[in-house]
Amino acid sequence: VQLQASGGGLVQAGGSLRLSCAASGRTISGYRMGWFRQAPGEEREFVSFISTNGGSTYYTDSVKGRFTMSRDNAKNTVYLQMNSLKPEDTAVYYCAATNAVVSARTRADLYHTWGQGTQVTVSS
Repeated sequence: VQLQASGGGLVQAGGSLRLSCAASGRTISGYRMGWFRQAPGEEREFVSFISTNGGSTYYTDSVKGRFTMSRDNAKNTVYLQMNSLKPEDTAVYYCAATNAVVSARTRADLYHTWGQGTQVTVSS
C-alpha cells in the first residue's frame, strides 16, 4: 500500500485545515491508522489514531478538542480535521498504517507504511 498525504498549507492562528491521506495499491480497511507530526529539530510526535472501522479514536493531549480524525474505507482515505490551530501545531504531518494494538498507538516504529508528509504552518 502507498499513502499520499495532502491538505497542508499556511494558515493563521485560529484557522482550520483538513488533511487527507489517500491510499493506493490495496485497501487500508484492515489497518489501524495514525497521524504523526515532526517540527524542525524535534522528534516525530504521535498526533492521533483511529481503529479499523473508525469507531475509536485517540489523540495526544495537546490536540484534544481541536483535531478530529476520521476515515472513509470506501474511499480508502483517512482525514485529520484541524481546528483552532496554534503556532505550535506547525510541523510536517505524516499519515501511517499499523497493525499494532491500541495500547501501542504512539510507537512510530510499529507503523509499517508512511506517507510522504504535508507541511502545516500556522502563523501568529
